[in-house]
Amino acid sequence: MCGLVAAIVTDRVGRISAELIERMTASLVHRGPDDSGTLFSRSRSVGLGFRRLSILDLSVAGHQPMISADGRHAIIYNGEIYNYVELRRELEALGRRFRSTGDTEVLLAAYQEWGTACLQRLNGMWAFLILDLDSGAVFGARDRFGVKPLYYCQTRDKLLFASEIKGIVASGEYRRDTNWNAVARHLLRNALDVSDETFYAGIRQIPAGSAFEIDPVAGWSSFRYWQIGRDSYSRTDSPFDAFAELFEDSVRLRLRSDVPVGICLSGGLDSTSIICSAARLKQPSPREDLRPTLAFCFMAEEFDEARQIEDTLAQTKAGLRRLETSAERVWQDMPTMLAFQDEPVHSLTAVIGYQLMRLAAEHGVRVILNGQGADETLAGYPSYFPHYWHELVRHFKPLRAWREIRAYAQAHGKDGSALLMRQARILVSRLLSVMPAYQRMSAEREYSSRLADDWLSGDFKQYLAPLAAARADFSLDAELRRSVEITPLPLYLRVEDRNSMAHSVEVRLPFMDYRLVSLAFQLADEFKLHGPYNKFLLRRSMEGRIPPSVRERVQKFGFPTPVDAWFRGPLAHEVAALLHDSTLLDPAIFNTRAILRDFTRHQKGEIAVGSKLFDVTQLAIWLARMRTGATMARAGSAGMPAATPQLLRADSAQARTWNFPRTSG
Repeated sequence: MCGLVAAIVTDRVGRISAELIERMTASLVHRGPDDSGTLFSRSRSVGLGFRRLSILDLSVAGHQPMISADGRHAIIYNGEIYNYVELRRELEALGRRFRSTGDTEVLLAAYQEWGTACLQRLNGMWAFLILDLDSGAVFGARDRFGVKPLYYCQTRDKLLFASEIKGIVASGEYRRDTNWNAVARHLLRNALDVSDETFYAGIRQIPAGSAFEIDPVAGWSSFRYWQIGRDSYSRTDSPFDAFAELFEDSVRLRLRSDVPVGICLSGGLDSTSIICSAARLKQPSPREDLRPTLAFCFMAEEFDEARQIEDTLAQTKAGLRRLETSAERVWQDMPTMLAFQDEPVHSLTAVIGYQLMRLAAEHGVRVILNGQGADETLAGYPSYFPHYWHELVRHFKPLRAWREIRAYAQAHGKDGSALLMRQARILVSRLLSVMPAYQRMSAEREYSSRLADDWLSGDFKQYLAPLAAARADFSLDAELRRSVEITPLPLYLRVEDRNSMAHSVEVRLPFMDYRLVSLAFQLADEFKLHGPYNKFLLRRSMEGRIPPSVRERVQKFGFPTPVDAWFRGPLAHEVAALLHDSTLLDPAIFNTRAILRDFTRHQKGEIAVGSKLFDVTQLAIWLARMRTGATMARAGSAGMPAATPQLLRADSAQARTWNFPRTSG
């Protein structure tokens, strides 16, 4: 797990300077505090920079940029190829020899042996660039789900790449500018990370599951090498047995490490399944009682998961480290967390995640396993149930739909008849959606409702483009694909990567093994949702493997922060001070009077707008940084110098208004 940067000249006459690569690399020291390196092509038309976090092969043999044995290719690589042991054996049988024991050299040899087809053999998370030192050609790729980041930007005469946006900004070649369309999508549609665009104009992400080649003569070409549904598995055993077997293997692969491995634990299905599997797979040791697996946990007072966690700890013998925090500590950490993120986040929950990773680093843990991705691939959110019921009705199974709805209602304390009537309305709207006139009306109605938000200025709203009229696929399968490919999973992956790497911690995600995801998408809806139960495939697969108190619980608590209560109580003064600061809430963007009006109503308990208030406050902090050019040049497990709200207010006084470029949106 590391940080990479690269610069490529595009005018065929320029040269990449060492100073440029060093500036970019220095901005990513938090991603790799253990080692660094730079390398240039023979003509210096390409420069590579790297910061290393040593996880596999801690020796100097794992140094990057790494040059192949024949001296032709060099690689910079961020991520882990979990099946590198198996690939190494296969390559050795083909005559390849290795100098190191890690996965980087295996990846480089795989590319030399199989070319771009090597991507299909990889099981892991990655973003890498491979340079042909002779020709200056570059091949790069990002993993199937985009767990590992890779950003790029085209300047006047260079193409820049970096693991984080700050790496491109630090180059000195990028003219800092805000992508107002992305800002508008966030504030008016609550959309983050839904495309390859970022909040920085001109800086984009390489799409997940994509690869590209840059040739000095032919230019840039790219292709998708993987999509959900392309892989299939022919199994003779039951889907539940198949899933259990693949899941156990996924955890086994992700436990490969030369540094301590810990686990983020809650009382839920996902993390419990991981830690119980890890406990079964852990190699026995004479000192096992002295070195238990460490589990890191945040338990909100509003949700009692003590019984589930106690049952899990009793089964796994793991040692629990509980995050002790408060509203004030969360608020204090928010500016620093946002600086590491480079872009706004979805909620204050992101700060809790940042603090959990800091706790892991403080206990000497450099690798964390957690359950990200299970909800989006196995149908874990309550919002998925209407899609399931809709498909039952659409396929002429109304009685079964009613039984499923009634079972869900009884378990969750809902009114079954009301849910049935709601489902009938959904069915009617879906039938009408085939009509072009209805499509246009729905899009216009949604657009108008967004524009009616009086917290934002009229001039700013020009950046919200109307939605294209289109018939939406309401099936469960389509909704899960959207969750994985568009929202919310890409956002959650970004937030988790930055939060963990802020403290030089690597996060591994067993549920994002492409074999598990492919299997899940092959199965019918009833394997994912069943009566009151979400993630039914996982529940049945874990029978006898995890505590019943976890497996049989129907309530989903998520990862909550009580933002409404905090903004009425312990953080009310801080929020009020920020909202009254005219140097932060610029009138070209915000309607301060309307925001203060609703903040007062929120304080009185008349309305609950904590999430919207958080969006405003974090964006004000982000824009202040963007306006002043504030950067965080150095980071590590000890954190970076935080920009306090007071400092941000003082800095932002330099520029009180924004001049919006006139675009079509």
